[in-house]
Parts: sequence; C-alpha cells; structure tokens
Amino acid sequence: MHHGFSHNPALTVALAMAAGVLAQTLARHLRIPGIVLLLAVGVILGPDVAGILDPEVLGSALDVLVGFSVAVILFDGGLNLHAKRMKSQAPAIRMLLTVGVVVTTAGGALAARAFLGWAWTPALLFGTLVIVTGPTVVTPLLRRIRVRKNIETILETEGVLIDAVGAVVAVVALEIALGQGFAEGAVSAPTRLALGLAVGAAGGLVMAMLLRVSWAVPDGFETIFTLSLALAIFQVSNAIIPESGIMAAIVAGVVVGNAGARSFKEIREFKEQLTVMLIGMLFILLAADVRVADVLALGKPGIYVVLALMFVVRPLNILACTLKSGLSWREKAFLSWVAPRGIVAAAVASLFAERLGHHGETIGTELRALVFLVIAATVVVQGATAGVMARLLKVRRPSGKGFAVFSADPFGRLIARLLGEHGHEVVIIDADATKCREAEKEGLKVVYGNALDENVLLRSQMDTRRAALGVTANEALNLLFARVALTDAQVPLVYAASVRPGPEIQRRQFTEAGARLLFGNETDPELWSVRIRRKLTEAETWIRESNHDGDGPKLPTEALSWLLPLFAEDKEGQLLPIDQKTRFGKGARVVWLVHTERREQAAEWLTSHGWQFVPVAEPQPVQ
Repeated sequence: MHHGFSHNPALTVALAMAAGVLAQTLARHLRIPGIVLLLAVGVILGPDVAGILDPEVLGSALDVLVGFSVAVILFDGGLNLHAKRMKSQAPAIRMLLTVGVVVTTAGGALAARAFLGWAWTPALLFGTLVIVTGPTVVTPLLRRIRVRKNIETILETEGVLIDAVGAVVAVVALEIALGQGFAEGAVSAPTRLALGLAVGAAGGLVMAMLLRVSWAVPDGFETIFTLSLALAIFQVSNAIIPESGIMAAIVAGVVVGNAGARSFKEIREFKEQLTVMLIGMLFILLAADVRVADVLALGKPGIYVVLALMFVVRPLNILACTLKSGLSWREKAFLSWVAPRGIVAAAVASLFAERLGHHGETIGTELRALVFLVIAATVVVQGATAGVMARLLKVRRPSGKGFAVFSADPFGRLIARLLGEHGHEVVIIDADATKCREAEKEGLKVVYGNALDENVLLRSQMDTRRAALGVTANEALNLLFARVALTDAQVPLVYAASVRPGPEIQRRQFTEAGARLLFGNETDPELWSVRIRRKLTEAETWIRESNHDGDGPKLPTEALSWLLPLFAEDKEGQLLPIDQKTRFGKGARVVWLVHTERREQAAEWLTSHGWQFVPVAEPQPVQ
C-alpha cells in the first residue's frame, strides 16, 4: 500500500490536489489562513509522517507543475491590480520594489550570519529568498480584515510585483554563487525583468484586444482562451531568458485586468478558483518535500532569524520606503507588521535546494528549511493577528456607513430621501443620466454608472455600506445587484425588491442568493414611481397597538395595491428596511407608503389590524 501511494506520480498529484482543496475548505470554515493547514497537511502526508506523498517521484515534472501553477497564480494576481489605485500609491510602491529589496536582502543576510553563523554566500542567498511576500497570503488576508484602501493597495501591489523582482534577484544571486561572474549577473537581473515586462505587455495587449472583439473569441471561450495565452506568455518569456516569465505573467494580468475586457468578471472568477486549487496542490507538495528534521535542526537560532525579519528588518524596510509617502504612523506600523511569505518563496527555495544539491552543496536543504520556517511563522503569527493589529491601530475601513440604493427612479429616490431624512448616509447608483440629474436636483448623492461594474462599486464605497437595496422595476437586476454587493463588496446586508412571483424569478432565489426580500412582499416599483411622480403618495408612520392577526409584514394582494411597508423605526429613530423576517410586535413603529386616492381603505385596513396613525405637524405629499 505504501509503495502504491508514494511511488505513483499521477496519484501523488491527484491526492495533493484533493488534500489542498480540502485543507483550504476547512481553513475557510475555521476562519484561519489556508496556508497554515496546507503546510501541516503537507508534512503529515509526506515521507516523515504518513508516507503517502513523496514529491521526489515526480522528478522533473515537479518543476513543470510549479512553473505552470506560479504562472496562473501570478497572472491572477495581476488581474486584481487597479492601475489608478497603484498610481495613487506609486512613490511607496516604487521604493518597496527598489530600496525595499536591498533592505530585506541585507537584513535577512545579517540575521542569518549573526544567529546561524552562516558564511556570507548562503546568508545572502537567504536574504534574497525572503524578499518576496506574495498575493497567495496577502490578498485573502486583506479581503478578510478590510483595511484602508491606501494600505490595501500598497500591500497587494507589493505582494504581486515583489514576487517578480524577488524571484529574479534570488535566481541571479544563486547563479553568481554557483560560478557566474558578478558583472554578468548584475546585467542579467534588469535584462530579465525588462524582457518579462515587454513580453507580458505585448502578450497582454494582444489578449485584451482579442477579448474585446466578439467575433475573435466566441462566447464561452473567454476563460480557456485567457488561461492558455497566459501560460504561453509565461513559457515563451522563460524560453527567451530563463526566469523572466514571472514578470511576463504578472504584467499580462495587469494589462488584461485594466483593459475592460469582455467577460472579465467570469475570467477573474475562473482564475480565482483555479488559483485556489493550484495553491493547495503546490503547498502540499512543497511542504511534503521538506524534512521535519531539517527544520528542527535550525533550533533557537532559526527562530531568532524569523523574529529579526518580523520585528527589525520589515519595520526598517517600511521606514526607509515611506519617508515621504504621506502615510500616518498607524498606517506605517500596520505595513511593518504584515509581510507573510507565500508560494513563490517556497518554490524558489525548493529550486535552490535542488540546484545546490546538484553541485554537492548541503546548505540548500538548510536554506529551504529556514524559508519554510519563515513562511509558517509569518503566516501563522501575522495572519492570525493582522485583524487585531488593524483594530488597535485604527486602520480598518469604516463599515456600516449608510445605504446604497440601486435605482434613481422616483421610487428609488423616495427610499433614499426617507433614509437621508432620518440621518443615514445614502448614495444612489444608476446608469440613466437623466434620472441621476433629477436625483441630484433633489439633493441626493449619486454615482452614475452600471451598478454591477467594479469601478462603480468602488466609487460608491460599497464595501463600507451598512446595506445595499435593489429597488428597480427589474427583479432580475435587483437579484444580480444583491449578489454582486454581497460577494464582491461584502456588504453585510443586501435587499432586493421582487416585482412578482413567477417562473423566472422565484422568491426562494432571493434567499438562496443571501438577499432579503425587500418590503417582505412582491411589489411594483414602476407603478409606485408613476404615483410618486403624480404626487399621489404619502409616507406615513403608524404604531402597532396590539399583536392582532400576527406580526409579519406579509399583506394580502389587494392591500398591496395601495399600501406598502417601507421601514421600521428603532428606538433611536433610525430606519431599518423591512424584509420577510421583520416582525411587528406591540409598539413597533413602521413607515408605510400610502396611495392617497385609496387612503381611506389603507387607514381602515391598518386600524383593523392593530395599527394607530402617528400624526405629524404638517403632513407633506411625497414629491
């Protein structure tokens, strides 16, 4: 059984892939960084414990797997980088990719020499290996803790671009250590980066242009088209000059991600899922390839090196690179704390161990063991405490800040105006320029554009909102908006108006998508917009005097034609959108929208169901 498992290359890859996905699934449920479990599972399944996985049986195929996987992972990282946001933080990013490389290399080398007593050559090799941070750890971490945009942009961009710079610097350093002349190596590094930049830019531009033309790439082929070209760009660049493909893959991703390519959302979702699978497989295989005895042999000096990187080298790096950045001391402190290493550090360390081993150098295994100790320590410690640090340093993005309303129709404007009158910050999103101008004339804050577009969501600060409300006359759009707000912007509460029950959009689809049924009933926003335009509506507050006939928001069909429950008032007078879960207990205050031509019927129905009208000094018709 042992022989069948550990000496079967195909089974090794399949089991690593399955174990990687299962480990990350469990990590998601436990709300811990996935790499923590991946490293542990890799060691457990490896030769030192269970003996189920032995990466050595893959031979040279492991290098091919690592290369293709890193290409996809870093192309995906490039897709997520926004050019405008990068430009806003360009000085700090530029310093981190230049001065930061020198500081980290020198600091890592000094730590290894001081605590482990290594000679300068292996110490400097270690310094180059820990230059990289990596999007595989940083990006999921930032999505979870949601810090200020400027910090997020710096860390995300550094995590992606530093992988290319760090990997090239490390490989060049290795080549110099193995006998290549220093002068030749000094020229080799910028040459590789420049070639990768050129190949990636050209390939990304061609890819983006073809994706924008519907006849060039048929519908449904966009994702596989992008994947195949990304891999080709990576390998072509590597074929011209080895190790230049990482930069090419990243740049191609940046170009495609900022070109407004057709089906970009589907491409990114596919790449993200593929990236999760590949990260899991790679970490399992690379962790299984590390001997536990090698890590334990580092002892306390190895731990001291890790502590020096975290508490001395990284803060000095940030201090040197952000002197004139305009960042506050709190933001700099958080940047100093977050620098977990990821898949590129692990992959390059394994490459070092292999190449040094071929030259009879045993230091390669120690280098790999120390790098994996750095990865494990930084991911566990910084990943687990980043949220606490963000809270203590007060660098989290503000959350629960008002509402976003999708629709500038009269009905949508009414909803926004009522929320604003009760002290809530409200923004309306709509792609109709005329309706947006009407909303602005009423003093409402408006973001013009497609509510499903990522840039529009960013401009509306959707991720800081307390809730998002889809109130258009198109229930399918309302549902889609709710899904985007929930999954992309992580808005804690999303509501969608359902126009009518039918075969296309069922009520259960709203709850399955994580959306709440706005108003707790099917309604007709278009009809209410017509009435509002004709000044045939009033928003009235009624208080519940009893629990007569139940306490839910569901109304009979007839009553819904002239009456609609909009909001419940809390004790502080703040409005809460009504949904299917709202309950009207005794003393509940609710804002109802009433059709004035049927006000007598509405008042009679409300009174008969235990409600009492709350008069205002001068009731005004809704404009």
